[in-house]
Amino acid sequence: MYSPIAGHDAKATAQRFVEGINAYIDWLQDNSGQLPWEFAFLGYRPAKWSADDVVRIRSGGLTRNLESEVARANTFCKTGSLDADQIRFGLTNDWQPQIPAGLDPCLPAEVLQDFRLATQRVVLTKPIEATTPSLAALEMDEAAMGSNSWVVAPAKSATGRPIMANDPHRTYSAPSLRYIVHLSAPGLNVIGAGEPALPGIALGHNGTAAFGITIFNIDQEDLYVYELNAADPGQYRYEDRWEPFRIVRESIAVRGAATQSVDLAFTRHGPVLHVDAGAKRAYAVRSAWLEPGMSPYFASIESMRATSFDAFRRAIVNWGVPSLNQVYADAKGNIGWIATGFAPKRPNWDGLLPVPGDGHYEWNGSWSGDDLPAAYNPSNGWIATANAYNIPSDYPARERKLSFEWTNPSRHQRIHELLESHPKVSLEDSEAFQMDILSIPARRLVALLAPLSSSDPQTSRALEFLRTWDATLRAESPQAALHEVWQLRHLKNEFRRAVLDPVAAAAINTTDMDVMLASLERPENRFGENAVGKRDQLLLATLKAAWEEMVALQGPDPALWQWGRLHFNLSEHPLAAVVSDSMRTRINVGPIAKGGGEYTLNQSLAQPTDFRQTNGASVRLVIDVGNWDNSRAVNHPGQSGDPASPHYRDLATLWRSGEYFPLAYSRKAVKRVT
Repeated sequence: MYSPIAGHDAKATAQRFVEGINAYIDWLQDNSGQLPWEFAFLGYRPAKWSADDVVRIRSGGLTRNLESEVARANTFCKTGSLDADQIRFGLTNDWQPQIPAGLDPCLPAEVLQDFRLATQRVVLTKPIEATTPSLAALEMDEAAMGSNSWVVAPAKSATGRPIMANDPHRTYSAPSLRYIVHLSAPGLNVIGAGEPALPGIALGHNGTAAFGITIFNIDQEDLYVYELNAADPGQYRYEDRWEPFRIVRESIAVRGAATQSVDLAFTRHGPVLHVDAGAKRAYAVRSAWLEPGMSPYFASIESMRATSFDAFRRAIVNWGVPSLNQVYADAKGNIGWIATGFAPKRPNWDGLLPVPGDGHYEWNGSWSGDDLPAAYNPSNGWIATANAYNIPSDYPARERKLSFEWTNPSRHQRIHELLESHPKVSLEDSEAFQMDILSIPARRLVALLAPLSSSDPQTSRALEFLRTWDATLRAESPQAALHEVWQLRHLKNEFRRAVLDPVAAAAINTTDMDVMLASLERPENRFGENAVGKRDQLLLATLKAAWEEMVALQGPDPALWQWGRLHFNLSEHPLAAVVSDSMRTRINVGPIAKGGGEYTLNQSLAQPTDFRQTNGASVRLVIDVGNWDNSRAVNHPGQSGDPASPHYRDLATLWRSGEYFPLAYSRKAVKRVT
């Protein structure tokens, strides 16, 4: 069994952590007027925690790549080929997926419905009375997880000391996801950010070493498809026999009604997600985050205490979930990077499609942490990560099949541009990098427009409007507004229709930006005869449509257009839809006009439907390694979970404008700023 290292005092740490939570719950018994408003509104009392709850909760597991497996199978089902799926999601290492032997790729439309209900955040969507049962709907967050981090060695640093910068990206909600905390006790003095329901610090420093995280895209999930026994649907085929589902009966208390009993079915691979009785098929998921010992982030209770790179590596060598890039810098001048996460060994398939559950597709254990890539004190003097493919060229990536699906490389490339262009990197530079809103895809698209012309007045005007634009997505920029409307609502959709037949174009609902850009820059690869002419016509026609839409959205004078009038951040409370208008104003934070986009370092992924930001920096840290009191941070939207507190939203303005507060560490500095 996989055996992560979580510290010799892991159980005691979890126990002491929940004792603090439970002490507060006890205090509420005598101070009921202080009960958080959510409990009063829903009419129930908080339950006490046990130490097991800390390691059992999987909400921070960050699943990966079940949705993509199903989407890829759906493409093949509808088209008979996987070629079109490369438009949906381009794969690394020139990998060509194959349909696993024995797989029927035509899956039920609802195959992942229960999975989505189980893994996405709760959002109440039906008005309810405070004393009546509620109906909860779970909203699927489709935004890809992001994050940026870099560590700079003393020779590259303007301070002569290492610098560590980190801004993990997540879906926005209120109260804040992250929580900045300083843990000071005998033998422990660590400061940084974690999550309120988890002990310890995942990103920050301990007075000797600094550490940060971003997602490293290990494929940690597989969908299994089973043949059911026609004579006994409680059995599924495994190898040459019928095997019974393991049934767990759960009792669910329901307010105002009888307790409900439900039977949960499991196969040898994991929980059953869906049963298609008519087709005699069942579907289950095997996922790293359901394996024993996979408590998300819990290993940080040991890694946060590491005072050398070797100790840091030992602490996270068997980190489970989520799979992460972990960067390191210490006061002796060392910097490092370690890829971490449970990495299944798939001896005879690549993890890109569902597989039959009949025993022919089994994990053969997992790669150990020592088998994953790492770097220590590289000669260039810096290390950067941003969720993109960053596996060294001498690593056997194809053979080990960690993953072939990675985040768009633009943020990673932009960090490299900025770090390489600065002979010395300062803390202020790092702050500016975290707020950088130059879009590399926008720069590439503008370059494609440069030689074009049109006899149509609107199209010609749009070309001139973007021709000299610097590809920076400022909130006040009219060019940014036109560009984002163009690529989000017009170009991507029409590109699919231009390079795919109608059936294939309808089979996928998204476009990989990097694949599209490569195809536009080398049109002969996808556009067929008269490739350049077809490519140019696509660019001109979609740009004209975007111009016309901007006129409809913000008027005929383009000088008055602004990206920030369309694009906004709204950190919404899960109960926002079921409270009064006045209460909604108190518990939500925003809307806040935003710049940036999906591919900028200051990530601001926008929904095409309403341009609401769904993903971006949750917290920002810039650590002056060795001169710890000179470090700085900002959290969004605030530190408090109480809407009545001034600290519920008071950091949102700093976060939006790129300002930070001092991350005071020494006792003297803490007293000075208190």
